[in-house]
Amino acid sequence: MRTPIQTLAAICLAAAPALAQDAEAGRALYLEFCATCHGLEARGDGVMAEVLTIAPPDLTGLAGGGAFPTLQVAQQVDGRHPLLAHGGDMPLFGRWFEGDGADVALAGPGGQPILMGRPIADLITYLMEIQR
Repeated sequence: MRTPIQTLAAICLAAAPALAQDAEAGRALYLEFCATCHGLEARGDGVMAEVLTIAPPDLTGLAGGGAFPTLQVAQQVDGRHPLLAHGGDMPLFGRWFEGDGADVALAGPGGQPILMGRPIADLITYLMEIQR
């Protein structure tokens, strides 16, 4: 028999969004959608970099020696913060990053959860792993 605290914890866990931390899935998405411009090693030197109006940034330095900018990266990828070099909404591939419609959570500044589609969370998890 469950105690009231165990029951409350079970309810909270059932209602909470899933945590996505699949860096390998994120790497696969990165290689498919991002590497052409940002490069295989995410250093901004992809094969298309020289023809872009705005040079793609080195994605391995997003944290800049501090906290990874989870919210800003999510907004860039999902199109809430468009970059003109991408023709408007950042990804031209936005449809593929929507996922199955079920949001997942990644920790943002101070541990605050940020909800996003699973593909974006996986991509961000991969980008977090390659920070130098």
